[in-house]
Amino acid sequence: MADPRDRQLAELLVDTCVGVQPGWQVLVVGTPVGRPLLEEIVRRVGELDAYALLRVTFDANIASRTWLRSAPLERLAVPAPIEVHALETCDALIVIDAPENTRDAVSVDTERNTAIQGAYRPAFERIFRHEVQWVGCQYPTPALAQEAGMGTSEFADFLYGACLLDWEAERERMQRYADRFDAAEEVRIVGSETDLRLSIAGRSMKVDAAGANIPGGEFFGCPIEDSAEGTIAFTEFPAVYAGREMNGIRLRFEGGRVVDARADTNEDFLIETLDSDEGARRLGELGIGCNPGITRYMKNTLFDEKIDGTVHLALGNGLPDIGGTNESRIHWDIVKDLRLPGTRIELDGEMVQQDGAWLI
Repeated sequence: MADPRDRQLAELLVDTCVGVQPGWQVLVVGTPVGRPLLEEIVRRVGELDAYALLRVTFDANIASRTWLRSAPLERLAVPAPIEVHALETCDALIVIDAPENTRDAVSVDTERNTAIQGAYRPAFERIFRHEVQWVGCQYPTPALAQEAGMGTSEFADFLYGACLLDWEAERERMQRYADRFDAAEEVRIVGSETDLRLSIAGRSMKVDAAGANIPGGEFFGCPIEDSAEGTIAFTEFPAVYAGREMNGIRLRFEGGRVVDARADTNEDFLIETLDSDEGARRLGELGIGCNPGITRYMKNTLFDEKIDGTVHLALGNGLPDIGGTNESRIHWDIVKDLRLPGTRIELDGEMVQQDGAWLI
């Protein structure tokens, strides 16, 4: 039976997030499991007199993992011209993540992942700069539900509840906090094993309320690339990247660069990722989670980075459209819980959030 919420979510993605116009060429990418939502997206794009260019893949967005495991490394480092043409000429991109196995990426080694990411980075540049409208979203699959420790129908209710909010009201609420950050020069994050200072002088925070990610529910910016000083411990939640799970990540920054990195599990993979390229050891993003519909950790970064009362730092590529200059093949968001006693955010020495609750 069709879920009417798929139609609502499709309209949010197509109309609000992307704003599809007549004649646009819209790349729509997803997997077979997400067909109900993909069908509604394609239908809505058609109703708006635009081209829906549907790309159904088995397990990944850029390239099949079967191919990634099989092709020579030298081939992975060269992008397919037809894919580059599509990315460089489309008017909009909508990606639906509907995995059958959330850990399938583990089967591709770090060197191969790094090669494919580096190959397509130039083609994605206009997307990074938001010169083309794009949005990513998930569809409630059994795999995502299992990862979250939920039944599939329970996870579906959770997903739609976090996505189908009054985004205008949420935008207004988050903008108040973002404005205070914009007026500040330094952010200080304090918690267990954590005392980290970042400069945001001259940079502006961007509010995500039905923007490039659904669910929205954060505001984010790019710290000055050489400003990070101090330590941060991501000990509350496991960090998941490329299908690998790492517990107890601890990072120490000097001059904006990670100079010491440890993890309780998969530390070798953490170090390999930080050594992907020169930019991987610097920060590309500081984000503040604010979504009232997301209150628990789910091993799902798209949701976890929006948990109300958390902060996340992204190692790697910055966001050029809001002033970020760091370049890297990776962009890895790692979430820290600030709802615990004794945690706080300070702006220029003034405490603005304590134990996850706003004071402004």
